[in-house]
Amino acid sequence: MSPGEVVAVGGHESDGGRALRGLLGPRVSCVSGGRELFRRVSALRARGEPVCVVPMTLGRDPELVADAARTLLALSAEDRAGTVLAEPFGTADHLVGWLRAAASRVAADKALLVTAQSGDPFVDADLFRIARLVRQYGRHRTVEVALIGGDPDPAEGVRRCRALGERRVVLLPAAWVTPRVPDPEHCEPGGPLLAAPAVAGVLDARVREAWERHDRLGDDGLSRGLRAAHDHGHAHTHGPGDHAHGPGAHTHGPGDHAHGPPHTDESHGSHGPHGPHTHVHGTHHDPRTHPHGPDGAAASHRGHRAPDGPPPPHHRADAVAHRGADPHLLPSHRSPR
Repeated sequence: MSPGEVVAVGGHESDGGRALRGLLGPRVSCVSGGRELFRRVSALRARGEPVCVVPMTLGRDPELVADAARTLLALSAEDRAGTVLAEPFGTADHLVGWLRAAASRVAADKALLVTAQSGDPFVDADLFRIARLVRQYGRHRTVEVALIGGDPDPAEGVRRCRALGERRVVLLPAAWVTPRVPDPEHCEPGGPLLAAPAVAGVLDARVREAWERHDRLGDDGLSRGLRAAHDHGHAHTHGPGDHAHGPGAHTHGPGDHAHGPPHTDESHGSHGPHGPHTHVHGTHHDPRTHPHGPDGAAASHRGHRAPDGPPPPHHRADAVAHRGADPHLLPSHRSPR
């Protein structure tokens, strides 16, 4: 781990950070967003410690990243000078890779039920797309989705798998929270998505990269953090003629811009071999600079395999300038949903 203090900030995927505490080392503080994050960073900076804040999203909570950036902008200039915001712990592409790795450890004659806390309609819809990719490039006949606190819930998800003729169902968490087993006779837990050593490896990589960018480029990560939620949900519409909501938003017209499956890398959650493309949406004016948030939903039930194609290019989100923040107007604590 790089010198200085590490603060992991959790959102609804981790029950406000509570589900993370058994996975993080003793040198990592775990807080929820808003005032709790502000107070923790301020206390560490008062002791003269450099601080790296890591948004602990697995790719389904871009607003957590933007909230963290807004909170850090409310610090004093002196405190902000020794604080960096890391890239989020994971992206939706990483999540697919981690789920595929977890699925590979489950016997092929069992159904998979991908579970996560319910979020907003866009992140919930994206979970169906993620589950579809897990099935497309896996060996399990049935991969369904269940939303903790949403519809369908895990009990209904198990019933659906049973109705499809499956005898055993494994609950595969796509979040930090491990769901309760609703029907022990027919289903079993799939364990945490990532073990503590894997979490430590990814966290160390995010912190190291954040300080390297800061030392080399003077980049504290706040501009990119503020941009995180702009390409998600209402700000990223997918139909021709749709209206974009919010600054910097854009729409997709007709055309074919395909997204290939993410790669798997057990140590850092990065990418491995490409497979066939699965999700198609509109073209952009310049594909090299188009930042991608979560894509639209795709059904998790059985379907046809998409045609093969070349792997997509990697995209880079352009930075935006800092905007001042009133230190008395902090993002409120985002309670788990």
